Amino acid sequence: MRLMLARHGETPSNLRHALDSRPPGPSLTEMGHRQASALAERLAGDEVVAVYASIAIRAQETAAPVAKQHGLAVDVVEGLHELQVGDLEGRSDEHALRSFGEVYTRWTQGDLAAAMPGGESGEQIRERYLSTIERIRESHPSGLVVVVSHGGIIRLGAEWLADNVGAQVTNAALLPNTGHVLLEPRPAGWHCLEWTGVDL
Repeated sequence: MRLMLARHGETPSNLRHALDSRPPGPSLTEMGHRQASALAERLAGDEVVAVYASIAIRAQETAAPVAKQHGLAVDVVEGLHELQVGDLEGRSDEHALRSFGEVYTRWTQGDLAAAMPGGESGEQIRERYLSTIERIRESHPSGLVVVVSHGGIIRLGAEWLADNVGAQVTNAALLPNTGHVLLEPRPAGWHCLEWTGVDL
């Protein structure tokens, strides 16, 4: 079994560099829909056995072409949505982006008690995300499982899950729209095989 954590396609908020975390959120742009179709084409030759998406519209719209390519339905589940930024929601100003980055860096360095202003703590995010991934893992012993969600939580999740992803990778290796992290299970957890075309 392999697990692909894929980021959604482009949204209007991405173009404005705005912090947009609250579900259900916006739809994809025209470019975002093309990116979703291209993701489906890239995975056409893989043995995709399940496609999951967060409760955000943009994740579901990105997952839909992948699922259709393999005759599957998109399984929308709680727990995969983006980290909630609280008081920073919708903002794109320098102060908001700096505040976000400071808290995010604390999480990658292990300070999970830190929280976004009016938003989630690292502990809350870790609990909901990892428990959801574990349920998905238990449901699929083989094949490729595609989980479409969001850049911030995928990067954190990869660090928490994989034995070869640390804070340096999490902070440096940003995920483009429809970029992905590919994991495989190991006896003691997970191992990252690829980060959007870069083998680890």
